[in-house]
This record gives sequence, C-alpha cells and structure tokens, in this order.
Amino acid sequence: MKIIHVVYSLEMGGAEILVAQLCRLQRLHGHDVSVIAYSNLGTLGEQLVAEGIPVAVLGEAPLPRTLLRFLSAFKRLRPDVVHCHNPAPTLQAAIPARLAGVRSVLATRHSLVAPPYERGTEIAFNAVARSLNWIVGICDATCMNLQHTPGAVRERIVRVYNGVDPIVPAASADLPIKRGLTLLFVGRLAAIKNLPTLLRALAIAVARIPDLQLWVVGNGAERPHLDALVAELGMKQNVTFWGERLDVEGFFSAADIYCMSSLSEGLPMSLLQAMSVGLPAIVTDVGGMAEVVKNADAGLATPIADPSAMAEAILQLASDSSRRRALSENARAAYQQHFTLERMAASYMELYMRRS
Repeated sequence: MKIIHVVYSLEMGGAEILVAQLCRLQRLHGHDVSVIAYSNLGTLGEQLVAEGIPVAVLGEAPLPRTLLRFLSAFKRLRPDVVHCHNPAPTLQAAIPARLAGVRSVLATRHSLVAPPYERGTEIAFNAVARSLNWIVGICDATCMNLQHTPGAVRERIVRVYNGVDPIVPAASADLPIKRGLTLLFVGRLAAIKNLPTLLRALAIAVARIPDLQLWVVGNGAERPHLDALVAELGMKQNVTFWGERLDVEGFFSAADIYCMSSLSEGLPMSLLQAMSVGLPAIVTDVGGMAEVVKNADAGLATPIADPSAMAEAILQLASDSSRRRALSENARAAYQQHFTLERMAASYMELYMRRS
C-alpha cells in the first residue's frame, strides 16, 4: 500500500513523533510510505530522510497555489492513502487528494479540540471533512468535542488511541545523576503546557520535602519566563532544564513521577512513553491524559491551574512508595493493552482499508 502522511512540519512535537514512528512501522510492514510537509523539514524530518523515508517540503504559499501543488503531487505519486494530521494539512490536502482519485483520505485531530471552539477553523474543517473517509480523534474527549463542532460530520468520527514505541530502559551508566525523588516533564515549553503551575506546586512541596527535584526536558518560547520564575521561587537547586533532547530514555528511566500541568491536552506521546516504563503520573484534569490516567488508575489528576492541589498530589506520591509501585504496575499494564504503536498502526490500517 502506498501511504502519504501530510503534516505542517516535522519539528519536534508529540504529533510529529507519532507520525515519524508510524511511518517507520508502516515501512517495516512492507508499505511504501512518504511524508509531505507544508512548512519545513524539521529535526524529525531530517531523521526520516536519513533513514530512507522520503520527506518532501512543499513550501509556504497562498492557499490556491498550495492546493494546486498538492493536487500535482498526488497525481504524480498516485497514493492509495493520504493521511492528514491536524486541521491545516487537512484543509490543504484533503480535497486535492480526492480530486486526484485517492481511495482513502482521512484526518487525525491530535489535540483536544476543547470549547470554546475556533469557530472559523472548525466550520472550514468540517466543510472539507465531507471529502474524508474518516475523522480520527485520539481520545474519547477529542471525539466528543468534535461531535459538537459546527457542521460536524458525526458519522465519520472515530477514536484511535495514540500509540508510541516503548522507552527502552537506559543502562545505569547513562542515567542522569539524581539528588532526591525526581519529577519529570518532557515536551514543548509552550504557554498551553502551563509549566508555572508545576513550578509553583513544586515550590510548595519542597517546603516539606527539600530534596525534591524536577527535570524539564524540552525547549520553547516560554523558557526565559520559566527561568525567571524558578529564580523568583528560589528553586534553582531543585529544577534542571535539559533543553531539547533526542536521547530521552535516561530521563524516563531515572525519574520517579511524570508530571504535566497543561491547560489543554489531547493524549501526549510523552505520557504514553512514561507509562511504558511504569512511571506514575500527576496530570491536570483535561482531555485524553486525564482520561487515560483515571481509567488505568495510573496516577492522579488535579484541577487546572491549581498549584496547591498539584503540590498535594506530589506529596501524596512522594511519601508513599507502595502507592507509587501499584500505580506503576497499572501504567505498564495499560500501555501494553491499549497504547502500543503496533495497536495504533493496526487500527489505522483497518481504517485505510474500510470505506466510511
């Protein structure tokens, strides 16, 4: 089967990691897989090219020219499947794919799609979605919200839980040095991740457990503000910023608790990676991450933007090793049952083969 994934770019991010891993597994299963990126190649794109997976960069342009470029590409490449990821690639590529005679065209929405909706975006997406075979939400919360967007094509909305390659535990020599019980966050340093809540929660918890540590792995526009907040809270001895890293295995292997304080979230790849190595999680009560943590009994969910509640959750797990072990076992079991890359890929293959 010839499959083309359409993305905005392949810069480092959860959806982009998912696309890269899905491409690798689909190629391993014998499919002809390639990617078209609208904006730029990105770190993950460079990796895929080095591995022999074709990645074409279309280049930013006005929408009419972009539509014609996609139509020309699909007529030339003649794929069996065009799989769009998120709204902008869908708006750009879905109708050209259908005009080019592509048999199976689908779109995955990787975010929560939380109300209040961006009405213009959702109306445009749902108009284009009438040309799709399937509209995929990555958790129940995403699917439910998609159902209520203006003009939703409800009968074509289906859920496919995200899946991810498991973290291979790092050798002891490759583990970062720990100085106490350690919390971990891996992801973009963006406003939507609301890391100030996690930092303020840590500051409250440190008053009772002084050697608590937080590792932050990732980069983004919020980094200067976060550095300033760490200094303001007097937390320089407790917080380490590691920057963007591809070698995240050591951090997942060495940490004790995985934390996310996001304002909105779909189903983060990093959370599933944490579950694969049995890290209990503390997350805010939003979207797919709370859905998964609660259903699996793999951690604690706290209210959005409530540092005191998150601090209490940190203190609960930090002081109860038996509870952490139980949550760890639940996390591993849930990952194996629901969130492997193989399970996700099989679900997508079924959709590729089945018409709406």
